[in-house]
Amino acid sequence: MNLTNTPVLGLAFRPFFLLGGAFSALSILVWSLHIGGRLAFEPFGGSYWWHVHEMLFGFVSAVVVGFLLTAVQTWTKVRGVHGAALLGLVLLWLAARFLLAFPQAAPSWLIPWVDGLFLPCAALLFARSIVKAKNRRNAVFIPILLLMAVANGMMYGSRWLGASPSMREGAHAMVLLVTLVMCLIGGRVFPMFTANGTGTPRVQPIPWLEKVSLGSVGIVVVLGSGVLPVPGAVVGSFFVLAALANALRAFRWRFWVTLGTPLVWALHLSYWAICLGLLLLGCHHWGFAIRQSIATHALTVGGMGGMILAMIARVSLGHTGRPLVVGPVMTAAFGLMAVSFGARVLGPFLGLPYAALMMGVGFAWTAAYTLFVIVYFPILTQPRIDGKPG
Repeated sequence: MNLTNTPVLGLAFRPFFLLGGAFSALSILVWSLHIGGRLAFEPFGGSYWWHVHEMLFGFVSAVVVGFLLTAVQTWTKVRGVHGAALLGLVLLWLAARFLLAFPQAAPSWLIPWVDGLFLPCAALLFARSIVKAKNRRNAVFIPILLLMAVANGMMYGSRWLGASPSMREGAHAMVLLVTLVMCLIGGRVFPMFTANGTGTPRVQPIPWLEKVSLGSVGIVVVLGSGVLPVPGAVVGSFFVLAALANALRAFRWRFWVTLGTPLVWALHLSYWAICLGLLLLGCHHWGFAIRQSIATHALTVGGMGGMILAMIARVSLGHTGRPLVVGPVMTAAFGLMAVSFGARVLGPFLGLPYAALMMGVGFAWTAAYTLFVIVYFPILTQPRIDGKPG
């Protein structure tokens, strides 16, 4: 069997978008049933640790790696990882997911090593193309991937050292690092996607706004994780600055022209969720009665969940040579993610029962990503329709 010619191993987006989407649907379903008292589950680290870790370092990491190892081919014109090398990376990711769900299958010391290798290996593969092409502009993603690996190590440190703050700090650092990636990528592609999808002029960036938007998010990555002893008022101020700057950025992209184009409005909605999450985190650090978990879930459910679903839907079409249009099934999936986001952020303010609310949020998320897997399985496992490699 020639792995190089296997469609699903043609480029990293194929296996990682498909497996990431399926794992997302399954893991959220398991967590929802567990929270609702319908399923007993004893993974590595306990069910809560597993839920936090696997959504960030299982699901999100898979999609981020799949996207970057695909995009780097476009950025550098160097053939992206494929075939046997890609299969090895996929198997490493799968092995970690299995061992974390069924820790009795291996010695406990082995699990962090298996899982901990994934992001550094991905960073190495990404760096190989960047160095070969001398592409400095996109080298920023190399330290980001390595910092994600450090955040992963912090979460495992909480299990070995029994220090719960390191779990919170590691998870929160990962949330903010992914937020930075979303803002970086969003600024590069959303204006283009909006123009192409709606037939309207492309909005040109304002240099000072780009610097403030991305710079402020970069600062909150450093200050917001809680590793440094910085006064809450200062941290909150940078979060609010990041929220307002990125909201202005998003407003200029003209959300209103996308309302008839699901593949684009879903992306815009996710970016507004990022702005809301940053604002809520700022208010939390300023001392307002807003729980950090609500603000964080605005970023994770609305920002990450929504943007990932829309991005993998669009990127999968573009990189397989298909028209950039989705039908009613994926439109329904985007709607379900919007419902999941709204319920997770607004539900606690409405006093809804926690277990029932979490199950409802989880079922909407699971349904959305299940629809993606059903629709995109043949797209991601079959050759490009234009006959090109990848």
